[in-house]
Amino acid sequence: MFAGQKLLQQTITSLAQVRMASSSSSGFRVALLQLTVTTDKSTNVANAVKRVHQAKLNGCTLAILPECFNSPYNTALFREYSEVIPGGDTCEALSQAAKSNEMYIVGGSIPEICDDKVYNTCTVWDPNGNLIAKHRKVHLFDINIPGGVCFKESDALAAGNTLNTFQLGKFKIGLGICYDIRFAEMATLYRKQGCDMLIYPSAFNVTTGPLHWSLLTRCRAVDNQAFVAVASPARVTDSNYVAWGHSMVVDPWGKILVEATEKDMDLFVDLDFGDRENMRKQIPTENQRRIDLYDTIDLKNKV
Repeated sequence: MFAGQKLLQQTITSLAQVRMASSSSSGFRVALLQLTVTTDKSTNVANAVKRVHQAKLNGCTLAILPECFNSPYNTALFREYSEVIPGGDTCEALSQAAKSNEMYIVGGSIPEICDDKVYNTCTVWDPNGNLIAKHRKVHLFDINIPGGVCFKESDALAAGNTLNTFQLGKFKIGLGICYDIRFAEMATLYRKQGCDMLIYPSAFNVTTGPLHWSLLTRCRAVDNQAFVAVASPARVTDSNYVAWGHSMVVDPWGKILVEATEKDMDLFVDLDFGDRENMRKQIPTENQRRIDLYDTIDLKNKV
């Protein structure tokens, strides 16, 4: 996900899937911005701001950036690229972009420095430029697949300890980052909190991506009868860590509404939350859970 010292010049492709009027009270239009990430932090941020504006021009209410969109996905570099939240340059740029475009931004994730610890952190900004949510990656990506990929986030990062949501109008949205999506219990707790949608800025790799990316996204959608969006960086084959790409949005039935390729591109899709309500009425699993036999419990909040 890192492209050397020069920005790759790629054609930005925009895909649009229209399923409803974006001004409808039953939903909104969302943009997934699959960006090429380089070693130049200021270039990465400027590119993100530019693409957010393009999302606004395409009628979007919400723009979602990828995991580690302002820095290489490299444990050796996280501290170097880290900044305070919300006072750092990246946050200031996102705040201004949200305000000037009058839209919500899920700011992918960036390396955050706090009390000398570094976190992989997602920020959320409202149309007034206010920081309304922050999620630190709860489950750190420590894996070792012989012949595939070896990565250990815990060498450089500390884990977050909270589940985090935000409100977009009448819709409640739960946040996770990449490896968080593998833990169904976390998504179940978001469902119990009343979330209508789950968003995971992510950077799966070319080993796990082909097998698990769409499978896990569709599972979280069907399990929780919610929309699920996953936003990846574009694939850069000569980088230290090669991202899978294939950003997508899945509906509560498990249908992939829109999916990117591995290339640098934007996706625009309208979400109709009436579809989610219909699905929950037709297959009412929430009311059919046997909590006399099993349950998923939030240990911090005892619910």
